[in-house]
Amino acid sequence: MKFPRTHLSLPRALGAAVAVVSLTFLTACGEPGSAGGGGGSTPTGGSNVAACEAVPGDELVVLDDDKQLQTVDNIIPAVNAAAVEGDDTLVPLLDSVSAALDTDTLISLNKAVDVDRRTSKEVAEEFVADAGLDAPEQSGSGKIVIGAADFAESATLGTIYATVLNAAGYEAEVTTIGNRETYLPALEDGKQVQIIPEYVGTLTEFINKDVNGADAEAVASSDLDATVEALTGLGEEVGLVFGQPSPAQDQNAFAVTKAFADEHGVTSLSELAEACGGLVLGGPPECTERPFCQPGLEETYGLQFAEFRSLDAGGPLTKSALQQGEVTLGLVFSSDGSLTPNA
Repeated sequence: MKFPRTHLSLPRALGAAVAVVSLTFLTACGEPGSAGGGGGSTPTGGSNVAACEAVPGDELVVLDDDKQLQTVDNIIPAVNAAAVEGDDTLVPLLDSVSAALDTDTLISLNKAVDVDRRTSKEVAEEFVADAGLDAPEQSGSGKIVIGAADFAESATLGTIYATVLNAAGYEAEVTTIGNRETYLPALEDGKQVQIIPEYVGTLTEFINKDVNGADAEAVASSDLDATVEALTGLGEEVGLVFGQPSPAQDQNAFAVTKAFADEHGVTSLSELAEACGGLVLGGPPECTERPFCQPGLEETYGLQFAEFRSLDAGGPLTKSALQQGEVTLGLVFSSDGSLTPNA
């Protein structure tokens, strides 16, 4: 499942892979790091290909997860089933938002709020207008409360939903309601909130463990259709229905500096494994044990690590360590607002 984010989101699960993107670290996000020192290093693996030294640089590129190690985490509208009984308009309106989003757009929305310091309301209204969603053909009525988790991406997505629904005649508003442990029961009850922007893989496993127990076998995977099918069935058990998943997703990703990628001609994790051994991996302490982090990189891609450095989950410590050449490969997040897609 996905590591916690330090500045954008709550824990979410880790499919279409993220395209190569460039990332400029923002020093205002935090001080680079003490957690990246040699004391956190753990030697691993052997080497059957030439060792590649880290190459410092300000821009980072995300390498394509071409073997789909990560679980899908596409944006999906989660809706209280009772709230849409007899309403054939509400979910299709939410689906129109899903269709208008992709990961690059999500990055831009997050950048506008987290980096440029604009409000979620302003950014959402601009997006809805630019996407042509401000004059929907469908019309509806009634009061709808959209819940948002306590991070900017969720607030912006919730406000986009509200803006589209209001344009169609609903009385929609957004309320921030905390973490998933708090807001999901409220959504299932349907009295306080009726809609929440969610993440396919993470929500699937959250409900799976709630319904089938903490030791339930995982049903979320890198297969979007299969994961949505599993989520739909689980939703029926707790009174939820779902709209269409968006192409946009927020999942774990792995980055190198652009200078490193250019020097070695790599755009994917498979290409990295073929080109380089002796890599230094940076990420949160749990990375050495999580199947979608170091073990998965080694087993799925055959990547060979000389060292692991305990840093953070997609945060400023990992980004700084990459930029300064302290680590070769680091965990980032695919919708981080400081990511800039390549032209």
